Amino acid sequence: MKASTSRFAWLQSAPLWIGCGFSAWTRLLIRHRFAVHWSRWHFAVFYTFLSIVNSFLGLWQKILFGRRVANTVIADPPIFIVGHWRTGTTLLHELLVLDDRHTGPTGYECIAPHHFLLTEWLAPYIGFLVPKHRPMDNMDLSLQHPQEDEFVWCMLGQPSPYLTIAFPNRPPQYERYRNLEQVTSGELEAWKRTLFRFVQQVYFRRCKTVVLKNPMHSCRIKVLLDIFPQARFIHIVRDPYVVYPSTIHLYKSFARIHGLQRPTFEGLDEQVVSTYVDLYRKLDEGRQLVDPSRFHELHYEDLIADPEGELRKLYDHLELGGFEHYLPRLRQYLADHVDYKTNTYAQSAEQRAIVDEHWGEVMERYGYRHDPAADPPFGVDRADDVSATRGPS
Repeated sequence: MKASTSRFAWLQSAPLWIGCGFSAWTRLLIRHRFAVHWSRWHFAVFYTFLSIVNSFLGLWQKILFGRRVANTVIADPPIFIVGHWRTGTTLLHELLVLDDRHTGPTGYECIAPHHFLLTEWLAPYIGFLVPKHRPMDNMDLSLQHPQEDEFVWCMLGQPSPYLTIAFPNRPPQYERYRNLEQVTSGELEAWKRTLFRFVQQVYFRRCKTVVLKNPMHSCRIKVLLDIFPQARFIHIVRDPYVVYPSTIHLYKSFARIHGLQRPTFEGLDEQVVSTYVDLYRKLDEGRQLVDPSRFHELHYEDLIADPEGELRKLYDHLELGGFEHYLPRLRQYLADHVDYKTNTYAQSAEQRAIVDEHWGEVMERYGYRHDPAADPPFGVDRADDVSATRGPS
């Protein structure tokens, strides 16, 4: 029998760390000198116990599946969805895995990389550990939904900028792992092995083309091509005036829900601005390395306005095939979500000025222009008094 949500509501705070192995969890606590807020200590104790269980189960998975996974040949190169946070990467991920020839790592697989091959049957029974909707945009959330693979490194105790989420009042962690430019050769090889092994595990489980969504990968295209030379890439871009406040809200939501401290958000605006600039710098460099036939770009606004048409273009350009077979599933999903509405955010004149000053080049490159009178398409997170509309691309 499934546990009730209300009975275990307290566990929905800091649920991200439920899948950490013991060494990963203890290193995280030691690195930050156990600077856990008193109101979160019961989570720290509970997850310490779970980390021991995770490590034990990980050992059993290695014994039972290790050799078979290692011998798995990934016959279908993966598809990487790239783009900044809050640009529609999650929506695109969910749409692409509707195709029964595709698969994406689930939430459970991303937070339990140690042992999901052994324990994934548990996912429906522990769904009460996560909220039913994402706080940043109201999209459905469950352990069976496709999820971002960056969490895998966190659970395995390997460096990732996402470890900052646990202790949000400390300086950003492992920023050099965002673009992998300043890591050592040994660190880079360890990072590559982690990604390759995780994709092997997912492919071993379902033998389908693995679709990965991770904004961090926007900065890592060169490295991804070293691992998967025939990989395809899809870049989705969105109105920067919408992305800025939405990203601020995302960071705050993650820190409040998954953080082990009471976040102060000091320096958050500067972090969001600089990360965006660096992401598009590396994305522009990386896309030059990809054969144009394996790199597709689309705008979130166009996807929302005509999802069927935009996905048809995507399938044609990347030569994925089978669009007519996929179409009924797509139409059913769209019908089921016709009433979906995203969050909206008020935006100050100061925030607009920040976007103009620091992100103006990106706006120009992707054909956005400031037009306060414009009404964005359905589903766009927008401020009440400003939007950007597409200019000539």
